[in-house]
Amino acid sequence: MQPLIVPSVLSADFSRLGEACVELERAGADRLQWDVMDGHYVPNLTFGPEVIASCRDLVSCEFEAQLMCDRPEELLPRYAEAGCDWIIVHPETLRQPHRTYQHIRELGCRVGVGLSPATPVMVLEHVLDLVDMVLVMTVSPGFGGQEYLVSMEPKIARVRAMIDRSGHEIDIEVDGGINPSTITGAAHAGANVFVSGSSIAAADDQAAAIKELRRLAATAG
Repeated sequence: MQPLIVPSVLSADFSRLGEACVELERAGADRLQWDVMDGHYVPNLTFGPEVIASCRDLVSCEFEAQLMCDRPEELLPRYAEAGCDWIIVHPETLRQPHRTYQHIRELGCRVGVGLSPATPVMVLEHVLDLVDMVLVMTVSPGFGGQEYLVSMEPKIARVRAMIDRSGHEIDIEVDGGINPSTITGAAHAGANVFVSGSSIAAADDQAAAIKELRRLAATAG
């Protein structure tokens, strides 16, 4: 699998989100991530579906929404209608995970399962036939700019081994503290999709930053 670089819109200037999306796509983003936070599951508030929908027609790259909120089942149709191609949910927020993953697919979206640092990989054991991507959080969810947790690399490797045994083609995404110093370790452990927020947002040349992250991931070996 070729590495994909997915900038997080969380690190953009909220007063010019549309412009930021256009700039990130022009810089070579493979898709864009929207971190949806409700102030309950995580102690922060961010994007509703109307905000995402307002940016949808400005770019052609895919959108993914990571729903870091309680009872996300009730919100799924609205994020699908807003133009999200991928919807990521966290199993501990779901009353019936299996049914939720089926519903996401019925809405025409791809299914992502998010694993916070303390969430065990065993939650994947009986659902890999319904999953398109596993997101291994390399920070505690809720805020951008946190330090990468090296301790999550063995977890990434365990997820990769589980997926390989299953025979399904499933991406492994990592999110949290991904920059030129950390992406190699995550890629070596088995990840192939990399969310980066602060590192790309702070770069003077976003295109060069994305290109370098992609190169480092591809050569991790």
